[in-house]
Parts: sequence; C-alpha cells; structure tokens
Amino acid sequence: MPIAKAEPTAMTEIPLYPLRFEPIYQYRLWGGRRLAELLSDPLPGDGPVGEAWILSDRDDHPSRVADGPLKGRSIKQLLERSPEQMLGKLASHYTRFPLLLKFLDVTKGLSVQVHPSDAHKELIPAGDTGKTEAWVVLRKGSDARIYAGLNPGTTAAVMREAVDRGTLADRLASFAPEPGECVLIRAGTVHSLRDVVVFEVQENSDVTFRLFDWNHIDPTTHQPRPLQVDQAMACINFTQGSIQPATPQVQERDPVHRETLLHCDHFGVCRVSGEFPFTTGAPDTCRILVCLDGEGELEHAGIHYRFDKGDVLLLPAVVGSCSCSPNGTVTLLEISLPEIVKP
Repeated sequence: MPIAKAEPTAMTEIPLYPLRFEPIYQYRLWGGRRLAELLSDPLPGDGPVGEAWILSDRDDHPSRVADGPLKGRSIKQLLERSPEQMLGKLASHYTRFPLLLKFLDVTKGLSVQVHPSDAHKELIPAGDTGKTEAWVVLRKGSDARIYAGLNPGTTAAVMREAVDRGTLADRLASFAPEPGECVLIRAGTVHSLRDVVVFEVQENSDVTFRLFDWNHIDPTTHQPRPLQVDQAMACINFTQGSIQPATPQVQERDPVHRETLLHCDHFGVCRVSGEFPFTTGAPDTCRILVCLDGEGELEHAGIHYRFDKGDVLLLPAVVGSCSCSPNGTVTLLEISLPEIVKP
C-alpha cells in the first residue's frame, strides 16, 4: 500500500480509495487449518478455524480497513459518512453493506441447514434479512461432498421422518465438487458441505436453522449443538430438486480470461485470471475484489495499492474502475451488487 500523506483531522475530509480489510477469523468445530494456504494473515492459535470473514458489516464482527488514511475505520462508519460515494445509486436502498464475504474451511461436515427467504418474516430477527448464498470451490479433500437440494419424493412428511430416524443424509441430493466450480444456494434450499475449502458470498444475514449436525459434539461445551427443526421445516422449498454447479459464461479471453460464474437478484460473481494488465471494477458502481491466487497492484488516481492472495479490496462507487497490474499470474473474483433493488 502507498505511504499515506498527512491525515486530515476529520474523516469526512479523507477521500475514499480501494479499501483493503482485515480478515476476522472464526472458531468452528468443523473447521481446520487450511485457510493458512489462502490468506497471507496468519491463523490464530492452533485450533480449528472454520471461517475467515473478509468483508462484514455485522455489529458483532465489523470489518475494519487494514491500511491507508482510513485504517481502523469500520465499513459501517464509512457507509454512515459517505453512503453515495460508497454505494452510488444503491445508497438509498441499504442502511448497511448488503453482502457478507467469507472463506470457509469445512474439514468435518457443516450442519445440514437451511436459510429463510424474505417471505418468512416471522422467522427473521428484526434488522436481518433472508439469506441466499453462493460457493466457489477452492480446495477439495478425499472425502469432499456438497449437499444441495432434495432427492425426488422428499415431502415434508418424508423429511420429518428422516430427521427423526437420523437418515436425513439419504434424502439430500449431493455431488463430488471440483475446484473452480460455483454453486448457488437460494434461500429455502437444504444444504451442507464436507471436506472442502470454499469462498462464500451471501446476503448480509446470520439466520441459520439446523436440521442435523452429523452427531458432532462441541469440544468447548461437550454437548451437541442445538437444532432448529421446526423453523427449518417451515422455510424449506420442497420443490427444490438437485442443485448442480453453475455453468460459467466466458465474457473475454484477451488480455485476460474473464467469465461470469453466476448472477442472481442479490449479487453477481465474475472470475478474472491472467498475467497482463487489465481493467477491473465499473464506473460509479461499488465492486469487491477477492484475490484467490497471485499478487498485484491496483492503480487509482496515480497511487498504487498492492494486494496479495486472500486479500479483499472494496472499490467504492466514487473510485469506479481501476487498472490492475498482476505480478505474475493472478486470479480475482469480482463481486457485484444488484443493479436494481426490488421494493
């Protein structure tokens, strides 16, 4: 990152720039230590780290700027200070940043779970939303599996019986994932993961209902984690069959390979890889860049901003598009917000 000039006394006087955030590591009993291979920041301690929250506007875990004149400021503070500069035309639609970005190391099985849609307001705490999410597979182990959707004939009655008998896994559609694949998990879809490392983008919500937890015992409490079967059953989409990886759509092959992995009402995910300079971001639009491999620099207003593997950089709308110069070969995900927000 550049050497900061003398700081103005008030944050309102500091212009926005490509913002890099510090990762927030989370203990999870199903986690491991593989995130050390993806992020330049060292993992804490020696226990299982299941998640690294790399962009979070949650009150309990707020992301903070890692460097530059705005170092230490939370994303919430930046949005309160400069909503239009941060989000552009979407500023009036959001009171907080609408997405939550993570890396997940699921060594043991993630609980079989479901997230509610916005239609289930009675199940969603005040201030939260429904939760659609997507995964990009980064690593897989020998026992890797993605569970997403239901096998044919799985009605509510069949599901309830499977939960009671401990045979729920038999009702779940699943497949063996491959690195690079992208999977969209819409709200209401029953899902789980095992022995994979993924990048996750989701609506900014923390509402999860567990149906089954693979008989895990939490070593910190020596107890199984609680289930929320009734709430989960109430928001499952029983018409949702087997979920398969999305088919990438190639947008550009030269000077870099650019492809759209998926696009839904809540976010878009594009993957860019190459070794030659290219333009990233978009004018007057907020974008998020996640470096999956390699390193390089962004250039904005004549200043260069360095990034490494595992870094996330938010490009505020006022920053717009930037020139990216890889140092060798680089692979980035570019995350976009919805172009139109439904009322």
